[in-house]
Amino acid sequence: MTKKWWHDKVAYQIYPKSFCDSNGDGIGDLPGIISKLDYLKDLGVDIIWLSPCYPSPLADQGYDISDYYNIDPRFGTMEDMERLIAEAKKRGMYILMDLVVNHCSDEHEWFKKACEDPDGKYGNFFYLRDKKEGKLPTNWRSYFGGPVWDDLPGTDKQYLHVFHKKQPDLNWENPEVREEVYKNINWWLEKGLGGFRIDAIINIKKALPLHSYEPDREDGLCSVKAMLKEAKGIGEFLGEMRDRTFKKYDAFSVGEVFDEKPEEVPDFIGDNGYFSSMFDFNETIFGQSEKGWYDAKPITPDDYRKCCFEAQKKVGDIGFLSNIIENHDEPRGVSRYIPEGDVSDQSKKMLAVLNFMLRGLPFIYQGQELGMENVPFASIDEIDDISTLDEYQVALDAGLSPEEALRIVNKYSRDNARTPMQWSDEANAGFTTGTPWLKVNPNYKTINAASQLQDPDSVRSFYKALIALRKSPEYKETVVYGALAPLWEEQHNLMAYSRKADRTLYVIGNYQNEEQSVILSSPCKKVLLNNYPDLQMEENAIRLHGYQVLILEM
Repeated sequence: MTKKWWHDKVAYQIYPKSFCDSNGDGIGDLPGIISKLDYLKDLGVDIIWLSPCYPSPLADQGYDISDYYNIDPRFGTMEDMERLIAEAKKRGMYILMDLVVNHCSDEHEWFKKACEDPDGKYGNFFYLRDKKEGKLPTNWRSYFGGPVWDDLPGTDKQYLHVFHKKQPDLNWENPEVREEVYKNINWWLEKGLGGFRIDAIINIKKALPLHSYEPDREDGLCSVKAMLKEAKGIGEFLGEMRDRTFKKYDAFSVGEVFDEKPEEVPDFIGDNGYFSSMFDFNETIFGQSEKGWYDAKPITPDDYRKCCFEAQKKVGDIGFLSNIIENHDEPRGVSRYIPEGDVSDQSKKMLAVLNFMLRGLPFIYQGQELGMENVPFASIDEIDDISTLDEYQVALDAGLSPEEALRIVNKYSRDNARTPMQWSDEANAGFTTGTPWLKVNPNYKTINAASQLQDPDSVRSFYKALIALRKSPEYKETVVYGALAPLWEEQHNLMAYSRKADRTLYVIGNYQNEEQSVILSSPCKKVLLNNYPDLQMEENAIRLHGYQVLILEM
């Protein structure tokens, strides 16, 4: 594998709306982010990915873009964006933006022009079909529920949207659409952007001609994934995009890629892959059900271990995965991957190590480094997220009571990750002097950055030590490039693996409250990290406390 500038970096995702509000309007903004760059630099962050801050009606929280060349006034100005890029650069940091090009907003000028003249140039920027009374062009269900077809305003046609109806899909088969996308990417890279996170990209290739599939629910619709399974040839689009944009600038690109086939991994992230990296979603998709969230299977410690190792094995040394515990589309990882009732500073630190020491690029989501947790939403009225509202209805339709449905969506809601960042124990967690756009997690009094910065035993201090280990000249080669091999794979509620290059490291996590033991095959040379003040070791036998995690040099 060719070594790249970004291999040894640590990335951090910011959800701008909820990160830091500088002007008291209750919405986070770019000047707020600039004010926290030193906080991120101190943690050890190199790459910052911003969720969308382009102009948008916010039907899907900014993933519906109405102007790709501007900044939404809610978040600041283009001057603020240029200042953020410059201030990050001064600190040796890179800014990534979200590239959302499967769809735009129905308020984008292209879509407005398509409505005015559906048979003209811009009609061909979208998937339009003649309207037939009582019959949809296909029976696909959108990701947010309901059919993927809606009436094109003022016309006798319908348009395709695999997400929200305010997110019309762009027709990537049209070379003019692709030219517009590449022009925009290069415009931002010229501004000094470090690269992009690429949203929902697997959806850009449709199985043509568009047709219906076997329904999978009583609504007579089928998941859009049935079409994606049949779609072939996405590589032509992605290879062209790489060559025309990222490659020319040596920019970093990370793909949100689902459902790729094992034989396609080298195409996506090999030495000449479409992207620099792609996210590992093995853990996040575990237990999903076609019926909806109410039917999802909870993940156990042994399941989590299996998911991580499967992803590592699939990629091997072909390229770099980007490893996550959570993001803006998922609930908080500590509430999801740690068994109920066991969430503590110790178990949070264990989860951090098990994920962070995997081969690949670690991504931290805002507040993860503090151990932020899911939110106890008391009513569905407190929830903003469209997918949660849809899943609540799906659960009610399946016969669950409103109380049961709320309990289910509380567990999986994307709003768990979108509540304001907890900076201090002051009003609104120090996020804003105004009224926050989404409720603050009531536990901000005990979980916040200000208290953790001063505490050497805090979750944040532990993350800082983990990052320092990844970057240390002594261990960098092993942590970044070392081969990964599972250890004691059959031992219940234990996740352990080795990392080998010029040194050999063992990562061992006791994924339960009860103590358990392991016997090392050779003596331990040095304890590099331990989430407990003590280590119970006799010769080569280690007795692990509940949720104890160790990084050992062998």
